[in-house]
Amino acid sequence: MKEEQAKSRIDALSVEIDRHNRLYYDQSNALISDFDFDMLLEELMRLEKEYPQFKHVDSPTQRVGGSISKSFEQYTHKNPMLSLGNTYSESELREFDQRVKKFANIEEVEYVCELKYDGVAISLIYEHGLLTKAVTRGDGVRGDIVTNNIKTIRSIPLKLQGNDFPKELELRGEILIPRDAFLKLNAEREELGEAPFANPRNAASGSIKMQDSAAVAKRPLECFLYYVIAEEKNFDSHYQSLEFAKNLGFQIPTTMARYSSIEGVFSFIKDWADAKDQLNFEIDGVVIKVNDFNLQKILGFTAKSPRWAISYKFKAERVQTRLLSVDFQVGRTGAITPVANLEAVQLAGTIVKRASLHNADIIEQLDIRLNDLVFVEKGGEIIPKIVGVNKQARTAESSVFKYAESCPECGTKLVRHESEANHYCPNELHCPPQIKGRIEHFISRKAMNIDNLGEGKVEMLFDAGLIRHLSDLFFIKAEAILGIEKRFVSEDGFQTKTMSLREKSVENILNGIEKSKQMPFPKVLYALGIRYVGETTAKKLATHFRSMENLKNADFEELISVEEVGEKIAQSVLDYFSKGEQILELEKLKAAGLQFEIEENNVSISTILSGKSFVVSGVFTRFSREEIKQLIEANGGKNASSISAKTDYVLAGENMGPAKLKKAESLKIPILSEYDFIRMIED
Repeated sequence: MKEEQAKSRIDALSVEIDRHNRLYYDQSNALISDFDFDMLLEELMRLEKEYPQFKHVDSPTQRVGGSISKSFEQYTHKNPMLSLGNTYSESELREFDQRVKKFANIEEVEYVCELKYDGVAISLIYEHGLLTKAVTRGDGVRGDIVTNNIKTIRSIPLKLQGNDFPKELELRGEILIPRDAFLKLNAEREELGEAPFANPRNAASGSIKMQDSAAVAKRPLECFLYYVIAEEKNFDSHYQSLEFAKNLGFQIPTTMARYSSIEGVFSFIKDWADAKDQLNFEIDGVVIKVNDFNLQKILGFTAKSPRWAISYKFKAERVQTRLLSVDFQVGRTGAITPVANLEAVQLAGTIVKRASLHNADIIEQLDIRLNDLVFVEKGGEIIPKIVGVNKQARTAESSVFKYAESCPECGTKLVRHESEANHYCPNELHCPPQIKGRIEHFISRKAMNIDNLGEGKVEMLFDAGLIRHLSDLFFIKAEAILGIEKRFVSEDGFQTKTMSLREKSVENILNGIEKSKQMPFPKVLYALGIRYVGETTAKKLATHFRSMENLKNADFEELISVEEVGEKIAQSVLDYFSKGEQILELEKLKAAGLQFEIEENNVSISTILSGKSFVVSGVFTRFSREEIKQLIEANGGKNASSISAKTDYVLAGENMGPAKLKKAESLKIPILSEYDFIRMIED
């Protein structure tokens, strides 16, 4: 290679690797596989070694991870969080073993093998046994302080167990989300009309960078420790240090094992390469570490990684197939999802004919065209994903396709909200897939729980023109649906099934609809499918406002005063009740007999608070906020949603909003503590 070519290639690789670094670490958006990224980095390292005069001062080979988020305070790691060298081959692992033995001048080395979690690295700093700081990897030298978010993770102790710990202790681990919890999290996001996460690592990465620690607490995050730094402790081995961490209350790898030869390491790798799919969390390889701490000190570090550790990465199973066409699917909330139709190919034990394309940005970044040969992976993904294009095999038959501009179902022009990746069909009240999706959500178990109705029967009733609105369900007549038939065809087109509604089916459907009228108001509110209003939020709104009428008349300030209701949810609720068609639909549902208010508890304890108006804010010790509100009403008082001149008392718990406190003080409204309130009603 000529010098000019080398310089040009080094420049191009530096830019490309930096871009992928930013996408991966800052935006949790990996456009290429780990293997491809490592190959790019390896090529750059090789060229820089051959042509050092062209090496950039800020070369990505000297960096670990991505740039620092400006949203958090930064912290300089006392000990840099270096990355590990990667290998994908047995021969390179043998070379690592030989280097260790030669460098240390020894014949036998004991290694510790651990699974390489596919999560997000974190540094945990304890002082006098208390967690004082949690810091992300960042660029390896400086990271973001995310302590409040990390404190919400249950597997991380806030206080160390026992008293056998040094004054200062740093532990490093991996934040991850278990597979089953990830599936549940994505189902909840889709229920709320939000885009699902691509994989558990992206979900974990996004979670620890959230600004609201209360929202982080709802994410099913876990932490596994893999390294201990304790200058005051004299450990003989890495294995011993992790056992020490376990005694302090940390989760450590239960799958780690020690081997006195590289052959044992290979057996560990083979066993877990075969069994990785049985785990409830994602791994992408195995980490091999020299166990003896004295030997680790002798081996030391390079500028980028320790000489005493290496990671063996599994290649994600990848296949090549042809992209035939792209469908655009419409979800319940109008979100458009592009789906690739592929030539059938076997991948990870299943036949794959469709794969996610996620959104327009990813299609453009990958430069995907019809009739291209594309690479499909399933490693680390719940559904198959197109990760690249074989551009060398591209022919004149490949053609650029336009992303849908109009809804494929109703023809409405699509919109794209600022800061969101997805396009949406705004025709929410008349777009067929959105109507059917809304009805399917309405009848679901967590909502109205209408027995004997399901996706297939909803489609039958919709196709017959009998249901277009939620309220239509409650005015269906038996004679109108008796005898309806529909022929369903499987996705591959080879199997068919005919469903028909006979007398018993019709009777069961109507009984289920009638029974659903007894579902309480919080369930009804959730069933309406208001965007961002999930099951928990619906319950809090219903409990706070007590009736649909009160909720409909609430303003923005009243809505955001409700626990866990932020600006996005509040605006969505306001938008819902601003539409005349929605109001008419609510009137029909109310006329059908649905529960539109919470039945008041008529048990009266006293009238001591009669005529007094309270605003309750903050977190309490003895009672929950709702229990305190019930006590106010049981003693004759009234609950108000916002502070005004008519408010008699503000009952303040911990973390009361500063704006509310300032307003109460400006209006000279008495502020009670939980203890003051208890004395008031006891007296």
